[in-house]
Amino acid sequence: MAETKASKLDEGFFEYQVSKDNKVFIYWYNKQVTTLAGKQAQKFLTQIESLDGAEAQLVMARFTGNFKRGNERQGKETLK
Repeated sequence: MAETKASKLDEGFFEYQVSKDNKVFIYWYNKQVTTLAGKQAQKFLTQIESLDGAEAQLVMARFTGNFKRGNERQGKETLK
């Protein structure tokens, strides 16, 4: 049975930590991928405070900005 994107995200690829000075560190497979500070950190914390599981994973993925969202163009070789 194929896994859906939501069930894959339930596994918890992303984690985050908040420092004393309210900086947010987002980790992907225990490697730091981004740091949020100021308004961006507050926006993140507001969005994620009531979420868990796949929903929280999606928020963390979106804030990293480096992960596919499904709207990227395909390579030339796949268009042939």
